Amino acid sequence: MTKPDFNLLATLEVLLVEGSVVRAARRLRLSPSAMSRALSRLRETTGDPLLVRAGRGLVPTPRALELRDQVSRLVQETEAVLRPAEKPDLERMERTFTLRSSDGFVENFGPALLARVAAEAPGVRLRFVQKADKDSAPLREGLVDLETGVVGTNNAPELRVQALFRDRFVGVVRAGHALASGKISPKRYAAAHHVVVSRNQHYRGPVDDGLHALGLERNIATIVGGFATALSLARTTDLVASVPERHTGNLRTGMLSFPLPVKTPGITVSAIWHPRMDSDPGHRWLRACLREVCTDALDPAQDV
Repeated sequence: MTKPDFNLLATLEVLLVEGSVVRAARRLRLSPSAMSRALSRLRETTGDPLLVRAGRGLVPTPRALELRDQVSRLVQETEAVLRPAEKPDLERMERTFTLRSSDGFVENFGPALLARVAAEAPGVRLRFVQKADKDSAPLREGLVDLETGVVGTNNAPELRVQALFRDRFVGVVRAGHALASGKISPKRYAAAHHVVVSRNQHYRGPVDDGLHALGLERNIATIVGGFATALSLARTTDLVASVPERHTGNLRTGMLSFPLPVKTPGITVSAIWHPRMDSDPGHRWLRACLREVCTDALDPAQDV
């Protein structure tokens, strides 16, 4: 069976509206002969004459009258499908977005993001889930809509990335810690007892590389899986935590933060998503909200 030419739907709609081959041709910017050929194809396809002569004009057949509303609706729906995505109707949007991030991000940026979303789109919910690893499968499979983190070699190459802010590592200790007084030299820092954050067995990182260049090595007392746990231990013990400054701002309240006495590269925290969500109006709006919230939260006064 021959597949129908869907381009004929738009031609049929104009013919039924105009009731004239000449006027329909003018509206579609075709020659009258081309429009006559299109009408012949429509008659052959539908098995009905559709428009028949009555005096000096054309009148629709009962079949044409039956098709008119349906054809008009199909053409409008097709145009809507092919039209570029419009801005979302935020007041009427009802949707749940799942965001995955490392601990500390929600505590710092979550309240402002929730307030922004509630003010602009009260029907939208945000679902935050913990980022236990850098596996890209949840983004590919649609289980996660948006992710934040540092882009690494483990990220799938097709993922979209947008930088949110730059960050740096700082040392953190409880009030009254021995490092709270006097100059914190690389040797004093390395000799203290450290809590290290690692989600795998490889806990050596940029801080250790910086110390190694000076012939030093951290005295690692324990390893935990997240920044919040590391800071919780450092708050009540003599352990030293080394964490991203911006990412953990609220988690470090009441503690002493200090610049690391060794050189470490800065990091870029980014928004990460799958390309199938690239043009989705609601997703684009959420990405803009997240970017602006992170930008607004970057207060230079937080620098240590």
